[in-house]
Amino acid sequence: MPSRCLRTAGAMLFCLFASAAAARELRVCADPNNLPFSSSSTKGFENRIAELLAGELGARLAYTWRAQRRGFLRETLNAGRCDLVLGVPTELEGVRTTRPYYRSAYVFVARDGTPPVTSFDDPALRHQLIGVQLIGDDGWNTPPAHALTRRGIIDNVRGYMLYGDYSEAAPAAKIISAVALGEIDIALAWGPLGGYFAARERPPLSVKLVSPLDESDLPMAWDISMAVRKGDTALLSEIDAALTKLAPRIDAILSEYDVPRLPRSPPLLGSEP
Repeated sequence: MPSRCLRTAGAMLFCLFASAAAARELRVCADPNNLPFSSSSTKGFENRIAELLAGELGARLAYTWRAQRRGFLRETLNAGRCDLVLGVPTELEGVRTTRPYYRSAYVFVARDGTPPVTSFDDPALRHQLIGVQLIGDDGWNTPPAHALTRRGIIDNVRGYMLYGDYSEAAPAAKIISAVALGEIDIALAWGPLGGYFAARERPPLSVKLVSPLDESDLPMAWDISMAVRKGDTALLSEIDAALTKLAPRIDAILSEYDVPRLPRSPPLLGSEP
């Protein structure tokens, strides 16, 4: 009788552990209308990478959708609505970030036949109509916009809100479609966005990394990581291990989405793992 009870108790414990494992969720906060990064239809490359991670962790992927505006992290990750956010700068403050899973940079996007420009110091920029991305309702400028301003290139610059009209599908694509339509001659866009939408125009648009990539106080290239809350060290370790294991598959997804990539920066001495 006692041994039967033990066998029964063991089976119950096994079932409990199995149920707990099956019920595990990887809770991700993401923007539902932010292609090529994420969408509620899960067609973005961050959606694809999140699916890989969930599979590696043996978890069910669960989303909390929120437009990626000011206060996004405060109202999502740090409010406990999710446990992971993809696609953040590696040095982002207020959270713990994983090892980088890619590094990209701002790019010049132009039509074929337009005189090629790869440097902010190219004289052609003074005579072309240039589109730059702006962030926020206050028109906060991105690094390329500041680089042009430093060179006195102002009057021939047009601003495009990074988040655009949220009632439209893929609102961030407007700056790239403006090049294709001839409304501007060249666009300065964040690499993943520029690469993805330029490749899907017909005919495809030219994409070139800006130069210099890192002038004084204006970095143009960034390592990109994932964010967890500061106290979630166990999840951070799990995600880091999964990112290392899945690196070739993640890189294949980034290639599929035409994300321009650079070699990742070496870790700083004394930095947190």
